[in-house]
Amino acid sequence: MLGGAAMPAYAQSAFAPGGAQAPAAAPAPTSGVIHSIAVRGSQRLEPETIRAYANLGVGQTYTAESLDQALKALYATELFSDVVITGADTGNLVITVKESPVINRIVLEGNKKLKDDKIMPEIHLAPREIFTRSKVRSDVERIIELYKREGRYAATVDPKIVQLDQNRVDLVFEIHEGDKSKIRAINIIGNDKFSDSTLRKQMYTKQAGGPLGFLKSNDSYDPDRLAADQQKLRAFYLTQGYADFRVVSALAELTPDRKDFVITYVVEEGKRYKFGDVTAESDLRDFTDAQVMKIADIHKGEWFNAKRVEDTVDALNSAAGNKGYAFAQVDPSYNRDADTHTMGVVFKLRDTPRVYVERIDITGNTQTRDKVIRREFRVNEGDAFNAIKIKRSQDRLQGLGFFQDKLEIKQTQGSAPDRVVLGVNVEEKSTGQLSLSAGYSSLEKVVFSGQISQSNFMGKGQVASASVDWSAYSKSVALAFTEPHFLDRNIALGGQIYRRDYSSYNYLNNQRNTTYKQVSLGGALKSGFPLTEYSLLGLSYSLVKDNITLDKATFYTNGVCDPLKAGAYLCDELGGRLTSAVGVSYSFDNTDSIHPTRGRALGVTQDFAGLGGDVRYLRTRISGTQFVPLPKSFVLSIHAEGGAIKALQKGPIDPFDATRRLDPIRLTDRFFGGDQLRGFDIRGIGPRVIRQTYDSTGALLPYDPKTDGGDALGGHYYYQGRLEVEFPTSSGLKSLGLRPSAYVDIGSIWGVRQPDLINYIGVCSPNTTTNPTGTAFTVKPGGSTNCADYAATHPGAYTYTAGGIKESFVGNSPSPRLSVGIGVNWVSPFGPLRLDLAKALIKQPGDQTKLFTFNVGTSF
Repeated sequence: MLGGAAMPAYAQSAFAPGGAQAPAAAPAPTSGVIHSIAVRGSQRLEPETIRAYANLGVGQTYTAESLDQALKALYATELFSDVVITGADTGNLVITVKESPVINRIVLEGNKKLKDDKIMPEIHLAPREIFTRSKVRSDVERIIELYKREGRYAATVDPKIVQLDQNRVDLVFEIHEGDKSKIRAINIIGNDKFSDSTLRKQMYTKQAGGPLGFLKSNDSYDPDRLAADQQKLRAFYLTQGYADFRVVSALAELTPDRKDFVITYVVEEGKRYKFGDVTAESDLRDFTDAQVMKIADIHKGEWFNAKRVEDTVDALNSAAGNKGYAFAQVDPSYNRDADTHTMGVVFKLRDTPRVYVERIDITGNTQTRDKVIRREFRVNEGDAFNAIKIKRSQDRLQGLGFFQDKLEIKQTQGSAPDRVVLGVNVEEKSTGQLSLSAGYSSLEKVVFSGQISQSNFMGKGQVASASVDWSAYSKSVALAFTEPHFLDRNIALGGQIYRRDYSSYNYLNNQRNTTYKQVSLGGALKSGFPLTEYSLLGLSYSLVKDNITLDKATFYTNGVCDPLKAGAYLCDELGGRLTSAVGVSYSFDNTDSIHPTRGRALGVTQDFAGLGGDVRYLRTRISGTQFVPLPKSFVLSIHAEGGAIKALQKGPIDPFDATRRLDPIRLTDRFFGGDQLRGFDIRGIGPRVIRQTYDSTGALLPYDPKTDGGDALGGHYYYQGRLEVEFPTSSGLKSLGLRPSAYVDIGSIWGVRQPDLINYIGVCSPNTTTNPTGTAFTVKPGGSTNCADYAATHPGAYTYTAGGIKESFVGNSPSPRLSVGIGVNWVSPFGPLRLDLAKALIKQPGDQTKLFTFNVGTSF
């Protein structure tokens, strides 16, 4: 039962005989005068209303034609499903009606791709309205049109009704959505100069299919996209010199199965044109014709290219704006010569007055204070108009991250011809963020992080944040606050306090094992001063307490760090140190976006530790990246970085050799490289101590980084370079956030002092019964493994235990490590994902390589 019917009710077609019926023929009438008109069957409508709809009255003369017209008039109201007029033989007419039912509710069935909230607003019928066939047809057409907009041209809608008591019905729209109508083929007729495949690449619309067809989002039929593709074709031909090109016709045909479309373009390419005379007519007194032509840089005889003309117009507008002409008019005039197939161009600059900024209007900001926005403007009220500074102001406002994309500073006429009003209507977005994320990294296994931050604290542009990160090998908690304009001056001031726990590791018996643990507790104060529009000078002070420990159950003997278990180099590093350091930095960044395609970024940092504390050093780091746009939307990035640290104090005396000193730079202060060198494991290059084991015969087993372990020691110097090319992708892949690239990485770390090394093939332990006062000692290579040989006067007094260790110091070389690989950044539904497949081509002894790495996280 549907709709609360008192008895079983079954859906029937809304257009079937059970619904509205065709007009019933009146009994063979005769002409005469109407004596009375009775109405029967009406429930909601008054009899007088029905008589008025029939346009019949007592005393009127009637004929067969007038009674038939009355029937049609009553049916035309769509208020009745059945009408019968009787009594024509006596003049006492009886109009018997069956009123159209009232809609109890409207139900959608079968709609999965379009939910109810998308369809219901398009349906004009509503509960408690009179059911009419014409409105049902109209609503069916609207629903089908909705599915056409989604590319589902095979969709059908079958309206049905469920009869209820009290002359009510439930209206049910049974929807069969069908599959999306794809573009089966794109045919082009009339193209001789360019192949079909070349022209298809210029279009927004793509043919369905292919190995990555499931990733496409533009292979469904869209009439708006069809019109845009015609413009794309024309724009392409105009860049190739075909000024007479036109699309004769564009036809989209639905295949007989109504599943796909075939699109056919008929084109006329015409002749190819060259540039004719290119001249300038400038009415601006300080913008001469020669200056215009220098910017235009178009020469007679070159192939005509409409894009070059458009770019020249933009460049001239920008140049005029930089000279204060906010409303400069640059009009390119074309002189077509069909006989010589040349296109002359005249760049006309009309005289306009220099203008000044009358005022700056800011609207739309409900949280962000006006001064936070105004301080990003590079021009002030009263200044001469300058297009470059206004564009820079727009970029700076967008770079704040407080407002929605496509922010634009608009120019309108001021109170006088030489006055301009700058207006910006901002649309604020949420700047507070509370995030919890979890993921899996091939380097750190399970990763968890939580952060709460506000980048526009109290609408003042201040940044406040608190974060927690946890993984199997690192943990941290941090609080930070930054005021970008301290005391309303262009000075940034910020601070941070944090605790970081890091666990180093190596591989032993194919398992990852923790070696030393480092706990850092500290804070920092930082300030920044802009030097130019793109450069910044920074000052900092940090105070950090580092403490390095080893697991006593694993690496200690009799409560003391055992060099035979941990290595002398780790035992020497144990304990706490206080670092008090000041730093100065310089940075330059004129890249164009968060994913740059052009521009450069440079950075130099100098740190001095020794203003108090336990350590003394001078550390320098330099980095630079250049982004270069290449043809066909390829982007080349060239990155280089390096660093050096110089000790300003002597190292401690070696506890195992009083004649030498240990490395003066602690393990925690050394370089371990910048970003990971792809193709190598994390901390996989540079100086390290590796361990090899002896077997029971005293033979040294070969080194295997996965079974014998090894500890990275870092270095005093490092360099790293990267050459990477980012590939262009289709609009479908771009919409998925995919950015593939290929790269070459190079780098090295070196410069530490060789630590104490262990080399013994076994241990002689005294027999507690026959030699209770004996002392255990190690058996060095070249010596006998027979303990009795070391104590001839006490035969059998010692027991030999095999399984010695040989430590080697390797990788301490500036020689380059080199790798090549491919990777992809993907803004996936699970969060940012980076995949890399890299092969190490050049490596040094002890280096640990890794072919495949990935990092992913997700918010929940």
